[in-house]
Amino acid sequence: MALLTGCKKNIQDKEAVKQGVLSYLSKRGDLMAMDVVVSEVAFHDNEANATVHFQAKGNNSPAAGMTMSYTLDRKGNQWEVRGRSGSGPPHGMPSGGAGESLPPGHPTVSPSEGGPATAMPPGHPPVDAGASSPAGASLPPLPELPPGAGKKPVPKR
Repeated sequence: MALLTGCKKNIQDKEAVKQGVLSYLSKRGDLMAMDVVVSEVAFHDNEANATVHFQAKGNNSPAAGMTMSYTLDRKGNQWEVRGRSGSGPPHGMPSGGAGESLPPGHPTVSPSEGGPATAMPPGHPPVDAGASSPAGASLPPLPELPPGAGKKPVPKR
């Protein structure tokens, strides 16, 4: 009598993970216009953590595209995306890692606050790093307007 065991196909490879990510993103209409590359995968039993790079087809610029991290769960003989993972930068924002940079002329960005670090364009007013939002900042008073200013003229008939 042959003993049947739950044979599982070995799907611990980048191509199987890529198929899981593509299935997850298949609802997006722009997916066909993108090259999708699984650059890194770490497998942990029935879980995989993948770094996936998206770039417009035909665009070979190293600064183009975006990189996302996903957590996938093994479901039978395929991978299913549980969701995005990590607390990295927003879509398309470089994380400051080796080889990643901002577009030419872009001011530096503070990784801890997502705002300007020290380099500001010439003539830019100082930025208060402690301010919670621009709406909370105090503004100078508005100038006094002469009587009748701001009223629409009455058209002559």
